[in-house]
Amino acid sequence: MSLSEKEKELVAIGASIGSNCVPCIKHHVKKARELGLQTEKIERAIKISKRIKQVSNGKVSEAALEQLKKDER
Repeated sequence: MSLSEKEKELVAIGASIGSNCVPCIKHHVKKARELGLQTEKIERAIKISKRIKQVSNGKVSEAALEQLKKDER
């Protein structure tokens, strides 16, 4: 089973957010609109990506603090 073009663009929006690529975000949001994706679906992809990024950033921060504690020993 392969993804539709619309699904690929939603994934690309998420990947663009995850990689902090503003030009990529602009490109993929525009492409998603051209494919007829509704604002609500694009917003949902953005919100999910934002949440995933927040969780991963938290995990990275936790790992940095753990490493700091290990290095103090």
